[in-house]
Amino acid sequence: MSSSSALRILEPMTMRGLTARNRLWLPPMCMYSVEAQDGVVTDWHVVHYASRAVGGFGTVIVEATAVTPEGRLSPNDLGLWSDEQVAGQRRLVEAIHAGGALAGIQIGHGGRKSGTPPWRPKVEGARTGTLEGWELLAPSAIPFTQHAVPTELDEAGIGRIVEAFAAAARRAVEAGYDVVEIHGAHGYLIHEFRSALSNQRTDSYGGSVENRQRFPLEVVRAVREAIGSETVLDIRLSASDWAEGGVTGEETAAFSRELVEAGVDVLHISSGGNVPAAVPVGPGYQLPLAEQVKRAVAGSDVPVVGVGLIEEAAQAEQALIAGQADAIAVGRAALRDPYLPLRWAADLGARSWDEAPWPIQYWRGTWS
Repeated sequence: MSSSSALRILEPMTMRGLTARNRLWLPPMCMYSVEAQDGVVTDWHVVHYASRAVGGFGTVIVEATAVTPEGRLSPNDLGLWSDEQVAGQRRLVEAIHAGGALAGIQIGHGGRKSGTPPWRPKVEGARTGTLEGWELLAPSAIPFTQHAVPTELDEAGIGRIVEAFAAAARRAVEAGYDVVEIHGAHGYLIHEFRSALSNQRTDSYGGSVENRQRFPLEVVRAVREAIGSETVLDIRLSASDWAEGGVTGEETAAFSRELVEAGVDVLHISSGGNVPAAVPVGPGYQLPLAEQVKRAVAGSDVPVVGVGLIEEAAQAEQALIAGQADAIAVGRAALRDPYLPLRWAADLGARSWDEAPWPIQYWRGTWS
């Protein structure tokens, strides 16, 4: 391949009137780097995300950022539950924009998986607000593996969390984010409501598929209203629990149409995380789920982002050519190489400034 017009990964991507320079996304990945445990952006966050923007990603999504203190996945996570956290987020947005990428942020609530980073042992009954965790909130009093038994949310509590999502989204817009992504994946609160494996309520928020999708849709509508008409609304979903009785690809495909009607602009498709399961992990293993959702929303202008062990340039390019997704998110490989998009462009034959715009400061390190 010899020109950018031949490379799908380098094609611009337009969402709600905003255009990303290419179709490569940095997905949200927690850095667990808020040492003061106040949810405020640190120098580490600025350097980490700015380097991926400079490295060529078209859209950079900042890690899971909690809408309430007890919704953090660990005490060292970012937050947007307070106006005092906006200034640091604005600094982060400015750094991402300076690198040439659209800036997005994932907002979420950890539900029954809140409280401790994934590498720490979970302490049954720990509700202290320390590194061992705090009171966990969930749709039902069903623990996740070694975590403490969560408190079942009442309807008033559900309403407060919906309001917290909207408030965090407004702060994200105030900070200057182009994209607000709702975290509806990986076994956290929104996913917990969707799945019958974690939601055994008997009220209007449990039981039928329609009822289990009520809370997610309430969050989407509240966030859509909060961010207005100029900000892109994205949602990340686990399309399958990979477990009997859980969320399925077919169910998620149908749900995606409802999300589009509710105002979602982008669908970011992942899987798993809600219960222990035999996940068929392998190169591109989640792309068939993205393709299933893409077929379901065909006819709309809503793009679908695919993710999951996509670690080679040709693999990403082929997924776009085959129509499995409209954009590709690259996570773990981007942790190893901040300049992965520029390297991938070179791997696929791009050789000029117009095709793969390396920062002028790094020209001496590019191809001859």
